[in-house]
Amino acid sequence: MKIAIVQERLEDVTADALVVGLYADDKKLPEGLARLDRATGGQMKRVLVAERFKAKAGQVTHLHADGRRVVVVGLGPRAEIAAETLRRAAAAGVRRARDLGARVVAAEVLGERLTARQRAQALVEGALLGTYAFERYKREKAERVVGELRVVEADARRARDVADGVRRGETFARAAALARDLINTPAKDLSPTDLARTATELAKDRRLGVKILDRAECRKLGMDAFLGVAAGSDEPPKFIHLTYVPAGRKRKRVALIGKGVTFDSGGLDLKTADGMLHMKDDMAGAAAVLGIMQALPALRPPVEVHGLIAATENMPSGSAIRPGDVLRAMNGTTIEIGNTDAEGRLTLADALCYAVSHVKPDEIVDVATLTGACVVALGPLCVGLMANDQALAGRLLKAGESAGERLWQLPLVDEYRELFKSDVADLNNTGGRHAGAITAGLFLKEFAGKTPWAHLDIAGPAFTEKDLPLAPKGATGVGVRTLLAYLAE
Repeated sequence: MKIAIVQERLEDVTADALVVGLYADDKKLPEGLARLDRATGGQMKRVLVAERFKAKAGQVTHLHADGRRVVVVGLGPRAEIAAETLRRAAAAGVRRARDLGARVVAAEVLGERLTARQRAQALVEGALLGTYAFERYKREKAERVVGELRVVEADARRARDVADGVRRGETFARAAALARDLINTPAKDLSPTDLARTATELAKDRRLGVKILDRAECRKLGMDAFLGVAAGSDEPPKFIHLTYVPAGRKRKRVALIGKGVTFDSGGLDLKTADGMLHMKDDMAGAAAVLGIMQALPALRPPVEVHGLIAATENMPSGSAIRPGDVLRAMNGTTIEIGNTDAEGRLTLADALCYAVSHVKPDEIVDVATLTGACVVALGPLCVGLMANDQALAGRLLKAGESAGERLWQLPLVDEYRELFKSDVADLNNTGGRHAGAITAGLFLKEFAGKTPWAHLDIAGPAFTEKDLPLAPKGATGVGVRTLLAYLAE
């Protein structure tokens, strides 16, 4: 979808469909809609009254006026307007226009009470995220597609802020779309080697630094935990290190770590058939990191960012690790394997050690589809957040709220550390049934050391089984926009 900015009144813009917003508590039609209504002899108001359109948030209707389709989206009460309301309204409105056959859609910068930049960003994010489709494997592609979105802002005084918001919205949405594309791709076509190739191409296109470590190089570094997971697969593991360095003085150095298990069978502790069905999404954390790294050159935050991914499959074979085996992480910590299906924390352990010793960041954030326990605790719409630094946790919670992605902090209860004690090693990779999400976080905390660190467990919201306001069934790209909002600010 091409994005253009138009400085005209909405009713004067050439387009197949117009998208306009309406507050639930408005006593009269807003200015642009009122002018359209007058041009049609009051037809629009009559239709809205006849349909009992209450302008509740997410409500959508449409009518034909002056030879064009007009889509009206509800914004809810004026006092409750938020960026997420606008994102969802834009998504619903542009989807309706698309379904009506419109190829060129014009939308006003919806809402008030927020800045012009915030509103323009929300409009573009919502339009792009809400119309995302993954059609790589379909013979027949969708015929109804919006080719251009015209963002309408008649006030020239707000032109610069609107342009900045449009740019940010497009950057955020396209980063999330890249993550969705990668996650939706079947594991057959997205091996660790493919993921490394994607990172290399991304680095070339965006002028990022890149380093890809193979099995031998990882072995020299002592990444036995990561390589232990990779031992059962015919696909060679790859450790990916992308670097974004800002122009001028950097404020801090951040390491982003994404879990990159491109397919998780469970290993010798094999998953059930149903449990394995969507395990192509076990690299959603890695996909989020790649989406973020793609966006950073356009956003130009004054932060040095290192994207780290330990990419592998977790497969059963004669060479796979066994329950009871002991692996040694890069920092020397020994780990007894209590369950081969608790593999993500093993790959992340070595990635955390690498970050601490080779990147030496001011803070670390890892993103991972780590535990089913987090899905049980928080459901399919909420990210679990754990951290050893409350200031970092607070900043991430604020960024999640700004991005419209739900984060909920879980406590790292130190007493639970005894749950993953081992009789033969320093740690066991499983902590039993109780507090599974928290014990996984505590396990990772062991490898972050004293560096401020936060863990985002995205196992629930990484993949949706039904259409959501901003995502169709499939991968969501969760975490991308939260971390971009954090880094950009």
